[in-house]
Amino acid sequence: MARNGITVAAGFSKGRETAERLQGELASDGANVIVVQGRVDDPADCTRVVKEVLAKYGHVDYLINNAGITVDKTMRKMTHEDWQAVLNVNLYGAFCMTKAVLEHMIERGFGRIVNISSVIGETGNVGQANYAASKAGLFGFSKSLALEMSQRGITVNCVAPGFIETEMVASIPEAALAKVIEKIPQRRLGQPDEVARVVEFLLDDESSYITGAVYSVNGGLDM
Repeated sequence: MARNGITVAAGFSKGRETAERLQGELASDGANVIVVQGRVDDPADCTRVVKEVLAKYGHVDYLINNAGITVDKTMRKMTHEDWQAVLNVNLYGAFCMTKAVLEHMIERGFGRIVNISSVIGETGNVGQANYAASKAGLFGFSKSLALEMSQRGITVNCVAPGFIETEMVASIPEAALAKVIEKIPQRRLGQPDEVARVVEFLLDDESSYITGAVYSVNGGLDM
């Protein structure tokens, strides 16, 4: 998106060196990117980050809630802390960031909100009760907010990727990943750009009549 001319404020909670390296790589391609540090599950941090972006750019057109973590354990081994940690970032974090920017979008009469869910929110997965619950929650959150904002010029949609070639998926043991790929009708992992293009479409004026939708980007895994 940054390479296609959209000014991006990318948030991170830790790993400043990695965030600044990404900023530098995109800047070398002519993209306008800033990185801002904060926790999505901290309402005060979310408000501060939005204020920083507004101070620099004057307005916010788009919000992409893509923060996510996993703490995978079977239900019998999962602790209350394991459950809450994932729900805090993946679901409550989307609420906090949306809450921080929503009044600004309402005042402007325009906004595009895209929540990044997961195919696991639809199918469930062994050892991921917390993750599945958080991602399924984004479906209901998106549809409810879409209804509330439907006459305010703000669309709210959800993108549910499947297994995408990322660092998170790379951590899956090779044998287990091979079994996953066997279940994907296209017999391959998705690429980050394939998800990004769907998100870009939902930010574009061409998608202005689409709200409350869930876009599956998973190679047919949920069929």
